Amino acid sequence: MGAKKREGMVYSTNPDFVFHDESEEQKLTLPPDKQLLYVWIDSKGRNGKTVTLIKGFKGSNKDLEVLGGTLKRHCGTGGSVKDGDIIIQGDCRNKILAFLTGKGYKTKKAGG
Repeated sequence: MGAKKREGMVYSTNPDFVFHDESEEQKLTLPPDKQLLYVWIDSKGRNGKTVTLIKGFKGSNKDLEVLGGTLKRHCGTGGSVKDGDIIIQGDCRNKILAFLTGKGYKTKKAGG
């Protein structure tokens, strides 16, 4: 871990000392029935191309990546996971809403 990551930490004489960064702590992923996901349609800043955004996921980045991959396969299209949001290419809102509801997630249409 670089020195920039340890801001405030200068030196420790304890040979058993291990530096713990709070940002590295694992987030617990809420079960699907406790999640409220917002499904958006957006084309701003994308040269007019439409994408479907899924926002509001509460949990670890690993679980978010898994859900994003599952949604991409289900829709048969590309996409990515950025800044805690899942981005699916194209207007797949109804397909995604049906899929997430079937998996037990609470969903709401938002935007677009």
